[in-house]
Amino acid sequence: MTDPAEPARLVNELVELMRLEPSGPDTFIAQTEDLGAPSVFGGQVLGQALVAASLTVPTDRPVHSMHAYFLLPGDYAPIDYSVDRVRDGRSFTTRHVMARQADRIIFEMSASFQTDDQGVEHQFPMPAAVGPESLKSEREERIALGDRLPERWREKGLQPHGIEYRRVHADDLIDPVPRATEDAVWMRTVAPLPDDPIVHRALLAYASDHGLLHAAILPHGLSFLGGRVRPASLDHAMWFHRDFRMDEWLLYCVDSPSASGARGLCRGSVFTRDGRLVASTAQEGMLRVRA
Repeated sequence: MTDPAEPARLVNELVELMRLEPSGPDTFIAQTEDLGAPSVFGGQVLGQALVAASLTVPTDRPVHSMHAYFLLPGDYAPIDYSVDRVRDGRSFTTRHVMARQADRIIFEMSASFQTDDQGVEHQFPMPAAVGPESLKSEREERIALGDRLPERWREKGLQPHGIEYRRVHADDLIDPVPRATEDAVWMRTVAPLPDDPIVHRALLAYASDHGLLHAAILPHGLSFLGGRVRPASLDHAMWFHRDFRMDEWLLYCVDSPSASGARGLCRGSVFTRDGRLVASTAQEGMLRVRA
C-alpha cells in the first residue's frame, strides 16, 4: 500500500532542492539529486540558477526570460552559484549566473526580469489533447516494461518522483515506430506547493528539460531507454508569459524543426488546463547515435 504521506515528502524534497544557502555576497550553494543518469539532470541546474538570480531581484519583478548554456556535465556534489548584477533599470533587471564545481564552470545563464506592465496580448491556441486522467504516468509505463527495461534504469528509473509526467502519445519506450516530431506530456507536482511564485517558476524550468530533446528522435524510431542514443543538452532558453501553478496540470507540447550535425533543435509550449500559454522553451542538444 502506498504511504499517503509519500507525495508530500517527494514534493518537499524538490522544494528543498530549489532552496539555496547563501555563501557570500550574491553567491549560493545548492545540493544535487541522483536520478540515475551519469551526470546531474540539466533541469535541476536550470531551476537552481533561476532561484539564485531571483534572490537578487525585487519580488515585484518576475523573470520573463532565461538563456542558458550547459558547458560541462555536473557531478553529484554541491554546486556553487554566483550572480552578477548586470543591470537594474526602471523596468528591466538583468542577471548573469555561473555554476561551478571544483573550480570548473559547468553552466552559465542570463536572465531578465520585468515589472508588471500592460500591453497588447495574444497567444497560439492550445492543441487538442486527451486529458491526463486516462493516461499512465511515465513511471507506470516503465514498470510495465518488466524485463524489457534496461538494467541501468531498474533502480533510479522506477522510483517515485515529486513531478509526475503523463505522455499523450503511448509510444513503445524501447522500440518506437518513427512518427512526426510533435509530442505532448501532461505534468504537475504530486502534492501542493507553497504559494511562492519563485518555487513554481524554478520547478517549471526544472521540468522543461524533461522530454524536450525527445522530439528530435521521434522521426528516427529511436529511444533514450534503448541505449543507442547518447543525448546531452547544450543550451536552453525559456520565456515566461503568464502566471501558473506547477501543482496543477500543465500540457507541455514539443516539436523539433531540425536535426543535423549530431544536434537536434527542439521547441516547447506550456499550457494550463484551460488553454492559457504560460511559457515557451527552445533547446539544442547533442544526439550521438551508435550503429
